[in-house]
Amino acid sequence: MSKLVIVESPTKANTIKKYLGKGYEVKASMGHVRDLYAAKLSVDVNNDFAPKYVIVKGKEKLVKELSDLAKKSDEVYLATDPDREGEAISWHLATLLDLDIDKTKRVKFNEINKRSVEAGIAKPEKIDMDLVNAQQARRILDRLVGYRLSPFISQKIRRGLSAGRVQSVAVRLIVDREEEINAFVPEEYWSITAKLTAPHSRKVFKAAFTGDETGKVKLENKEQTDSYLSRLEGASYTVDKVKKGTRKKQPMPPFTTSTLQQDASHRLGFTSQRTMKIAQELYEGIDVPGYGSIGLITYMRTDSLRISEESRDAGVEFIKSAYGDKYLPEKPRYFKTKGRTQDGHEAIRPTVPSLTPEQAKGALTTEQYNLYSLIWKRFIASLMECCVQDTVKVEIKAEKEGTDGYCMFSSSGYSVRFDGFTALYQTADEDEDSETNMPEMKSGDALKFRELLPEQHFTQPPARYTEASLIKMLEETGVGRPSTYATIISTITHRSYVVRERKQLKPTELGFATTKLLKEQFPKIVNTKFTAGMETSLDEVEAGNLDYIAMLHEFYDEFEATLSKAKESMAGVKIQLEEDITDEICEKCGKNMVIKIGRFGKFLACPGYPDCKNAKPYIERTQGKCPVCGGEVIGKKSKKGNTFFGCGNYPSCNFMTWDTPTAEECPECGKTLFKSRRSVIKCLNEGCGYERKATRSKKNAESANDDE
Repeated sequence: MSKLVIVESPTKANTIKKYLGKGYEVKASMGHVRDLYAAKLSVDVNNDFAPKYVIVKGKEKLVKELSDLAKKSDEVYLATDPDREGEAISWHLATLLDLDIDKTKRVKFNEINKRSVEAGIAKPEKIDMDLVNAQQARRILDRLVGYRLSPFISQKIRRGLSAGRVQSVAVRLIVDREEEINAFVPEEYWSITAKLTAPHSRKVFKAAFTGDETGKVKLENKEQTDSYLSRLEGASYTVDKVKKGTRKKQPMPPFTTSTLQQDASHRLGFTSQRTMKIAQELYEGIDVPGYGSIGLITYMRTDSLRISEESRDAGVEFIKSAYGDKYLPEKPRYFKTKGRTQDGHEAIRPTVPSLTPEQAKGALTTEQYNLYSLIWKRFIASLMECCVQDTVKVEIKAEKEGTDGYCMFSSSGYSVRFDGFTALYQTADEDEDSETNMPEMKSGDALKFRELLPEQHFTQPPARYTEASLIKMLEETGVGRPSTYATIISTITHRSYVVRERKQLKPTELGFATTKLLKEQFPKIVNTKFTAGMETSLDEVEAGNLDYIAMLHEFYDEFEATLSKAKESMAGVKIQLEEDITDEICEKCGKNMVIKIGRFGKFLACPGYPDCKNAKPYIERTQGKCPVCGGEVIGKKSKKGNTFFGCGNYPSCNFMTWDTPTAEECPECGKTLFKSRRSVIKCLNEGCGYERKATRSKKNAESANDDE
């Protein structure tokens, strides 16, 4: 008796084949096999938005092979990924293979191991048409917006542009943030720090000025600060109050798609797309010695914090054996999931909690190991006891003999009484900040004065979005879903609405112009609340509470009326993008060339177009000099769009690096210093070896940490 199992990827097929053994043929569909026709709208707006599907180009042979196998098989199991996309792929396969939708065996695996695969095959389900309709509704919505709005945008701004229902909102968020930064006016403020020592201690600790006898005081300028410094000359410092306490730090919950992408960006420097690719590999299966071919993590597209009791028990057993009973809480910890979570899958966790990253390391690539380690540690830590810290806050009075007034200073710190979950996993703030042990003090103690440090500061503008902080904002505003975040960011950068500057996302002139036009003519399309409402409607379709055709009518009828009005009001209008003029002279007509943004990024073009059609690649100039030949170091793009730096004398000089050139010179050899992605300043002159950690102000560091 032959049985056919169809999954999405060859890796997954190989893993599942090993579990099922003889009698089962396991084949991969290689993702979607049917989709809307690419070169047409393919949606009949006059017939309840009936979609016109065709076999994906290049998959005709694969579909025929699957069809022939299905006809020869006694049973066909559709085991595509357990989400909307996977459900839709199963439905398309059933349609193409001429299977009875009501009798088709749909199998779902939240994790890929022998037990889960055998259990799924033993209890197949029917295709969930509510999930299929939710996916169809999203696909049709995106096609309607893209195919109706993109030509309008292209006509008004530049040929070849595209607009998307969700991508346009993401670009708007980035543009709005940039406008906040541009409009920001820094405000001056000052601080005064006292360096002191306690009785019976030689350790110097710092205390910050907080106010005077009138209450809290904000130091706004140098004159005000100098007046307090004058008041503090010759002052005596005495401990006024000591407040001791204890605080507990709870571990973070296991990862969701969003938090995994954020943490992988912050800790590993991964883009969201890279994170999801590696997570997919870990989910689909890897051959680990002693375990065989096994999926190392559960399904990686989820917004749920739920974990199975079986996995909890396995994690608890590991903690007992590795750390002891004292590292387990008295009662099991359960995390509450926020808002509109579907809870269809568990949180992202290891399928075998006892399989440590070190045990699996030999079977994994470096990237797979790093991501698995992150997921494994976060899950195990979420089951562990809290970290207990002893805290102390000291208020200090500084006063001069013979005067009525006084100044107040404050200092605080903590020490770890019990490390708890931090023995395994530290949160981002703990990675940055080490514990601060305060010397023992009591009220009335006279402190020894060392020095006063006045410092000028300026308020900082809001930080630009990084991938991590944009994903966090998309999640908080309800725009998109876990499975779409990576695609959204990839799309807006690939289409040059946004560029990456180091880890930050910065809008281009194209992004500004497109967003401005959409805000003026299609305010709902770029409104976060409206887009989030659409996501909620899609969730209602998935739950079977809303008819997707009625939902499409409600959206499209208003959208089409808005589009007609915009075309009428902007008839004959063409938006001109601002262009950066360069020193590069057009060799054909003598004009200064301008920087334009095309499909593949920046390029230089003659402003005399169409009379002069001269264009050439854009070269990013830097202040650096090649450590090999002394030539100019220029920025270049790899085939994947990543920036690297090389010698302008190529090909006679082959110097290249991923590190960014700085304006500094090496104090040892005089060559240009470069900054690595790990914030190390180093000399790349062979044989020199100079390097140091890059420094930055505390204020900027705090701003960057908050953004992450």
